[in-house]
Amino acid sequence: MSRHAFNPSGSAPPSPRYSFGAAADGWVVTSGIVAIDERGETQHPGDAAGQTRHVLDQVGRILRAGGCGFEDVLFVHVYLKTMADYADMNRVYAEYFGDRPPARFCVAAGLVKDDWLVEITATAKAAKAGAAS
Repeated sequence: MSRHAFNPSGSAPPSPRYSFGAAADGWVVTSGIVAIDERGETQHPGDAAGQTRHVLDQVGRILRAGGCGFEDVLFVHVYLKTMADYADMNRVYAEYFGDRPPARFCVAAGLVKDDWLVEITATAKAAKAGAAS
């Protein structure tokens, strides 16, 4: 197995401790993605729907860099600061995954920064052989 770790352009500043995406043998996995821009600044403070859209746009960028798309996602982890934001997150989430959503869990969790409301990770498997390796 050959693992390829990457940080797509336009992402938040890379961390020396982890990559935003990793791929091996057709699989693509994202780190926990939050609503920060390429300068590391929180986007859409206080707006769970806006943060969800920003996060899923970033997840999509990472998936594409690894040779996958939302249609290839098999499992998603969603962490919310408060379950009061569940409906707002879910409404935006449905725009990205439509009527064939992947397996998922959603829990309330203490996120690293107070203004982060949503954190999402995704695991995908490229549909075509040889992708994301």
